[in-house]
Amino acid sequence: MSESTAGPSTPSRKRSRWQNSDDNDHEEDQQLIINPAKRRIKLKQPASSAAPPNRQIPKYPVHSVYVPPRTYHPPITPSRSVYSYERLNQIEEGTYGVVFRAKDKQTGDIVALKKLKLDEEKNGFPITALREINALMACRHENVVGIREVVVGDTLTQVFIVMDFIEHDLKSLLTLMPSPFLQSEIKTLMLQLLSAVKHCHANWILHRDLKTSNLLMNNRGTIMVADFGLARRYGDPVGVGGMTQLVVTLWYRAPEILLGAETYSTAVDMWSVGCIFAELLLKEPLFQAKNELELISMIFKLLGPPTNNTWPAYSSLPLAQTITLPPPHPHQFRQKFQYMTTAGIDLLMSMLTYDPDQRISAEEALEHPYFTFVLFIARSCYKFNEVHRESPLPKHPDLFGSFPSAAAGEKKRKVFDSPSAPARASDYKVLTEFDM
Repeated sequence: MSESTAGPSTPSRKRSRWQNSDDNDHEEDQQLIINPAKRRIKLKQPASSAAPPNRQIPKYPVHSVYVPPRTYHPPITPSRSVYSYERLNQIEEGTYGVVFRAKDKQTGDIVALKKLKLDEEKNGFPITALREINALMACRHENVVGIREVVVGDTLTQVFIVMDFIEHDLKSLLTLMPSPFLQSEIKTLMLQLLSAVKHCHANWILHRDLKTSNLLMNNRGTIMVADFGLARRYGDPVGVGGMTQLVVTLWYRAPEILLGAETYSTAVDMWSVGCIFAELLLKEPLFQAKNELELISMIFKLLGPPTNNTWPAYSSLPLAQTITLPPPHPHQFRQKFQYMTTAGIDLLMSMLTYDPDQRISAEEALEHPYFTFVLFIARSCYKFNEVHRESPLPKHPDLFGSFPSAAAGEKKRKVFDSPSAPARASDYKVLTEFDM
């Protein structure tokens, strides 16, 4: 067998589709690689025909002409380390995480670090944490707690959400305040809450756990909705298998969820807003039930039993046939809220309505007469009479009082005890020069 003939063991050279069809060019490239000296001679050309070195065009493009260069894409940066923050103290621990107060070592800002509970996760990153991060990023609003970044620790189970630090939560304030909020202050708080809920619903986000402990308040009278651990997107379709009933803290849970509804919408958040409204007025939760049956009984007592007019779809709910309705009786709102105005009672009843389709929305509640200040001018005998629809007006947030922050470790100041006056003149000892 001659040397030029390839044997059966000789691998045949396959032609690539990116290879130039001109074999001579390939042989020249091989010679240039083998003998660099010849390459220098080959590239040397007369000065008249030599092209400037900075205008040389490459033989093959460095990237596709249909894809922009990599410099046009946004840079991909890794998450910062949690050690960029100095831990100060623990604030609270919830179902889905532990919240700490921390300080940014670079900027000095005080932030809240929420450590996600991932130690017992077996199926990867929890969907609740992904929903919370996505909801916070989608619902950026002045009355929604702001998310700054997500930082990580040394292990895969150390993931922290960095959020703005707010001094108080509304539940702690209601417990520690010597007196309840004024009507003007309640109006301001409700306007901010309804504005945040409206923004979340406009971005197709259900909070599903609105309560006073999840409403944060700073020392400038601004409240912010927090804890989106149970939040999720909603829409049509709602998803395979419907939506879970294991949402919303018991005292703030809507009746349709209590009776086993598998599909629900923004009305469940508005029921919770109504419970918060009543809690601000009473300075205690409206329905302090121990279980679901007791909660349903308390709702029936306040609103009266549902009827075909107040809730047409009641009989079609899964658990409706297992509950015995009490005898018909009118609602007890006026007896429960004796010092509330007519407009305030109407707004509260619009939020605490049985039928989710008839329940007021956040956008409609913001336009309710309870918040508006309308001036009617009637002309009689060439005089103008002013009639105010609803008073007092909402108080400006800057006029709210400040309180010591339990989350920041501040303690309530002791009341200064002044000495009492002497009981009798005969027992009063006069300071003399001898005592001096």
